[in-house]
Amino acid sequence: MTVNKTVNRVLLALAGLVLVLLGGSVLAIGLGAPAPSWWLHHGRHDVLLDDSERTRWRDEGWWWPAVIAALAVVVLLCLWWLVFVFRRRRMSEIVVDTGDGEVGALRGRALEHALAEEANRQDGVAQARVLLTGRRGTPRTRVVMLLEPHVDPGTALDAFTAGPLAHARDSTGLPDLTAEVRLRAVKHRPERVT
Repeated sequence: MTVNKTVNRVLLALAGLVLVLLGGSVLAIGLGAPAPSWWLHHGRHDVLLDDSERTRWRDEGWWWPAVIAALAVVVLLCLWWLVFVFRRRRMSEIVVDTGDGEVGALRGRALEHALAEEANRQDGVAQARVLLTGRRGTPRTRVVMLLEPHVDPGTALDAFTAGPLAHARDSTGLPDLTAEVRLRAVKHRPERVT
């Protein structure tokens, strides 16, 4: 299990535990269970916040900024968690047909590394970065290739699709390995002509 999944499950478990404990205690006291002396509710007909508790800090100058700051922090943490959960993640493994009726698992980073290394060996490619996304049975690749100034982008793209991408497709046995390739030129100083 990856760290992302672990953090997500721990946060969900903590939030669920707090909600179940609070909701269950309010329900139990509402049904007539005795309340501890330190608890918020003291009986069946008690409200969560009475008028004196609700308006107690209203006239203090620090109260509303503190409430707004606390709520803003809660909203930002919730948004961070939402982005964390729904962001596009890197694939951990790919399902590969072994040819004997069984399937094997290939680590996504291994395939990314192999694709990047083979692309880096192409003529005129200064650096290649590869990211695998999608599902285990239908991965997609996102490739960024930095090209030297003398290289034709069309030639570099053709060489990548016929070379590293075709080799990856053949070695994994995938019928289709979709690729989104972005080509960028390496920044260099202008040459002086004398």
